[in-house]
Amino acid sequence: MVSADRKAAILGKPVEHSLSPVLHGAAFRALGLDGWTYERVEMDGPGLPAFVDGLGPEWTGLSVTMPGKRAALEHADEVTPRAAAVGAANTLVRRETGWLADCTDVDGVTEALRIAGEYSPGADDAAVVLGAGGTAAAAVVGLASLGVRTVRLVVRDPARAAETVEAAQRAGLDVEVLRWAEADFGKLAADSAVLVNTVPPDAVRPHLAELSGIGCVLDVIYHPWPTALAEAVAERGGRLATGLDMLLHQAFGQSEYFTGQPAPRAEMRDALREATGGILSLPIG
Repeated sequence: MVSADRKAAILGKPVEHSLSPVLHGAAFRALGLDGWTYERVEMDGPGLPAFVDGLGPEWTGLSVTMPGKRAALEHADEVTPRAAAVGAANTLVRRETGWLADCTDVDGVTEALRIAGEYSPGADDAAVVLGAGGTAAAAVVGLASLGVRTVRLVVRDPARAAETVEAAQRAGLDVEVLRWAEADFGKLAADSAVLVNTVPPDAVRPHLAELSGIGCVLDVIYHPWPTALAEAVAERGGRLATGLDMLLHQAFGQSEYFTGQPAPRAEMRDALREATGGILSLPIG
């Protein structure tokens, strides 16, 4: 039996535009959890441990966005293997033994690609990931779980890609780091089955002709929409997954952690579509 009155929140900085309250509020309503609340809390990484330690027993769990994901992982009492592989956690859930850290961002990547992008990996598939920030780390772990074996990271400064490289290696991927200014985007596209873009639209714009030809594209940038990459993929009849798909699919696992019940996927999807003006169909399989 789920307690009648519980609390959850998303921690981040900035956090005022987060769509997580839309998703989890819809879940609570659909599940009949009338006394449950979900709020936004402005919180940086250094402040996270003290905040979490001060929470009362009514708190069931937390969503964590930047810049607190690494702090969430380090402060947890227990860590899932995939969160350890990513090196960050976007979910903290209260257990009898303390706080469990997971990274449902991995679900966001895999299910966005599988359902929205209709991606079915081949035995020798290689992937391209543009950028090497926190989203890229979750992306490489997600790609590995789908069966991808090789990933090429294209970054402005290879020296800043260490954390994503380590995540890829922990996930068992062969990883190559390419400097953006020296990358042969045409060859990358020809040799790759899937692309995950985590960098701003203007950075990708000079390479749209090559990148839009990759079989499946996940563009995590969704505001403003559509991006130039999304338009180029659509013009070529390609398969496209988006950051909104990622956001939706990562929230399902969080909801199940928080409530102990199956996520009401259709209701959560419909709420997100309404909140974003119906710009995407957001398939849920």
